Amino acid sequence: MYKNLLINLAISLLIVLLVSLTGFVSRASDSLFLNSPDTHVELSLELKNGRIFYSVQLNGTTFLEESPLGLMTSIGNFTDSLSYVSETTKTVNESYELDRAKVSHVNYQANEGIFCFVNPKQDSLQVIFRVSNNDVAFCYKLIAKGRNTMVIVNKEATGFNLPDYSTTFITPQSTPMIGWEQTKPSYEEVYTYDEPVGTPSQYGVGYTFPALFKVGEDGWVLISETGVDSRYVGSRLGEGTKDGLYPLEFPQDGENNGMGGTYAAMAMPAQTPWRTITLGKTLKPIVESTVSFDLVKPVYEPTIDYKMGRATWSWIVWQDQSINYDDQVKFIDMAADLNFEYVLIDNWWDKNIGRKRMAELVQYAKSKNVEIILWYNSNGYWNNAPQTPQDCMNTAPARLKEMRWMQEIGVKGIKVDFFGGDKQETMKLYEDILTDANEFGIAVTFHGCTLPRGWQRMYPNFVTSEAVLASENLVFRQEACDTHAYYATILPFTRNAVAAMDYAPVFFNKRLSRNQDRGTIRRTTDAFELATGILYFSSVQHFGLTPNNLDEQPEYMLDFIRQMPTVWDETVFIDGYPGKFVVLARRKGESWYISAVNGEKEIKELTMDLSMLSGRELNMIYDNMDRTAEMKGVTINKEGKLKIDLLPEGGAVLYTPN
Repeated sequence: MYKNLLINLAISLLIVLLVSLTGFVSRASDSLFLNSPDTHVELSLELKNGRIFYSVQLNGTTFLEESPLGLMTSIGNFTDSLSYVSETTKTVNESYELDRAKVSHVNYQANEGIFCFVNPKQDSLQVIFRVSNNDVAFCYKLIAKGRNTMVIVNKEATGFNLPDYSTTFITPQSTPMIGWEQTKPSYEEVYTYDEPVGTPSQYGVGYTFPALFKVGEDGWVLISETGVDSRYVGSRLGEGTKDGLYPLEFPQDGENNGMGGTYAAMAMPAQTPWRTITLGKTLKPIVESTVSFDLVKPVYEPTIDYKMGRATWSWIVWQDQSINYDDQVKFIDMAADLNFEYVLIDNWWDKNIGRKRMAELVQYAKSKNVEIILWYNSNGYWNNAPQTPQDCMNTAPARLKEMRWMQEIGVKGIKVDFFGGDKQETMKLYEDILTDANEFGIAVTFHGCTLPRGWQRMYPNFVTSEAVLASENLVFRQEACDTHAYYATILPFTRNAVAAMDYAPVFFNKRLSRNQDRGTIRRTTDAFELATGILYFSSVQHFGLTPNNLDEQPEYMLDFIRQMPTVWDETVFIDGYPGKFVVLARRKGESWYISAVNGEKEIKELTMDLSMLSGRELNMIYDNMDRTAEMKGVTINKEGKLKIDLLPEGGAVLYTPN
């Protein structure tokens, strides 16, 4: 008896040692486990009747229940009749720098397991998992037994099975070729709010990434993908079941005006993009996660040192009528006054200004130390958007000719709009535009587009993408203004948590039109608007300001905008809840900037924990009762606490004095 106890104790100690050293242990013939470095996150992998399933726990609580894995391909079915072959594990420990992100330095630590399975033909499917302290990520790798140089991945069996008591904060995928001039899908839909899993989506075709789930009172899960390039499709979540299972789906056949396949065509051996699962008892790991960058590498080297910053943008408030030489001079002058780096000149510039005068405008901007970003229509045939310039970005010869001209006159960036979906053909177009633009030292912003999946690290001239129901809707629809504050407290936990988001914030006009005598009515306070410049992350931030704001706003508001960074060394989630409020802190160098916004229509009293600033004096721009902004000095107490009041749909900004 004592001998058996000693044997069992030795086995238990060996298991503990294996887990601590490798993060991996086999506990049964059909179950495999991989733990995070701190052992709080546990991945379980199981083979049942030839099918692979995984589940995920955080601190012993199940966040993802038994979820399927596998691929259906041209060389065979890797969804069933599989046999387990082997596993290898290793520790991943990598430090890297980012120059266009919400943080500048990352120490990535994870345990990796490569689990190999074979089908009846003895072709191999490797499922590669990485488990870090807050994230689980996985991808597939196909290796053929015989001489196969190519493969088509027709479908994945991948799924994400949330507990059935979970609720959703997710945005629907639209059906193709609908909406304005048949420009959808464009990732510009409204988020669900605390809906039960399995609730049918608006269009019946699932949801786009990233997808946020609340797992009852246990915590939160954010699901997304990263590392998608020209070799694969962009994926989405399909319709969920009442039990919480959301399958991964490929693009719809009608996307890109029906051209291109819905499958992924790859060279062998073939590795898919990574799917990512971020876990947290609170929302802090969701907001601060860097998993979309941890799993990818730079694709090519930059040809120049790309400069990020802030931009004025006439179109967002003054609309199409402002795309003329004289109005652009006004916005260049405003950019110079505010120390902005850029001005964005939107659609129709080729017809309303012309190429010859555009060259003159670029030189005028340079004389003011301002650079030009030009808008382009991506397409010639995958939607019906009429704006020009068109047919300049969709083929290599036209693209190279246009970019050579831009380089000659000194244009530093482009904003390319109206893409056709998530097919591999479209993903290749994104990559081709980025790659060609780098050869001419041109930075790239995408609009009317898909989610950027790891692109800030992959492509050195990628700046930002829309892929959100952005601020142009504030101008188009009063309903958007009426829900703006609420919506602003959703995005930091969803879309902006995984990538740069070109929302285009900070509006001071009371009515969103040129003369403020018509147009939609802004509901948020001035301090709220200022706070969104910090709340929303975009490597180049396009502002909703107009020249009259220079005379209407107090100098301390303008001075703050003049010094506002757009890329960060550190981002810290302080407090908040989707739809209610957000407090977010960002650091640039030694300076801290704290954004607080109230998403509700009632006064909110907050006690903020700013322990990193204990005993420090800060400037605070806050709400006056008349909804204008005021500034005062405040001191964080020794416990790191500060109480503030936010008006309904109000906000505040705190920052360390220069």
